[in-house]
Amino acid sequence: MLLEGAIVYSNLLALLSLGLTLTYITTSVPNFAHGSVAVIGSYLTLSLYLFLGIHPYLSLPFVFIACGILGVACYISILRPLIQRGASVVILMIATLALDLVLFGFLGAISDSIGGVAKKFVFTIYDFEIWGISGAFFVSSAAVFVVLVFLWLLLFKTNFGIALRASMENPMLAETMGINVEKTRIFSWFLSCALAGIAGALLPFKQEIVPLTGSLIIVSIFSASILGGIASIAGALAGGYIIGTSETLVTYAFSFVFGTEVLLYSKVVSLFALITALLVAPSGIVEGLRKWSRSSST
Repeated sequence: MLLEGAIVYSNLLALLSLGLTLTYITTSVPNFAHGSVAVIGSYLTLSLYLFLGIHPYLSLPFVFIACGILGVACYISILRPLIQRGASVVILMIATLALDLVLFGFLGAISDSIGGVAKKFVFTIYDFEIWGISGAFFVSSAAVFVVLVFLWLLLFKTNFGIALRASMENPMLAETMGINVEKTRIFSWFLSCALAGIAGALLPFKQEIVPLTGSLIIVSIFSASILGGIASIAGALAGGYIIGTSETLVTYAFSFVFGTEVLLYSKVVSLFALITALLVAPSGIVEGLRKWSRSSST
């Protein structure tokens, strides 16, 4: 049960860190509102169930599209004008922080308008089991698998994927080669927030959701992305699983020594990993392993 929960959480964190990495690679700005976008997905899933009777698992396609459109709207209305005016990375970061506050206020308004169950909720009572294993395990694992296959096919088997990779590597050079960098940025923001929405829709199967959840989980998202390498898709995946399993298993082990109250401080594990990564391997463990491999082979 413990390992199952750790894998489910790691799957969701991998999806979230992948999304954060996509926006960073294409626009060079870490999206501090990424956690709140995920919680938007949680509340949208709850609303679809309460008002339309759509089961949380069946709502995943709707949440994917809706959160993707939200990401595009945020990019076009906020970040693109700032980028066109030559805004620095610091200004863009502040803009995403402001966006996070707006989304948090929106989540609070949704929670107040729905009332009752929307104040804090979980979906565990709507889950199913196969051989004693929760449906969230199978669905979240399948979501990660589908996303990875999609990204591989997109990036390496399509012309748009080649253009997207070129835009990630060197936007200015890509533009001189006739690639529409703006289109790749819009797509990246759509996919990033869509993945956040999927993770957010599944998150209530793992933990209790409140409007503040996005501000709490963003710590784990950044830790996963930076630990793996914030400019690396493979690193985002690796970081998601390392942080996800560490948060769950380490805090559980500490609970035997310090009591169950220590479970409330699981984010300390993420912060410790984040600080260690910045000090030891600021480019991420994946890039660090590549450098070590090259140096050992010469």
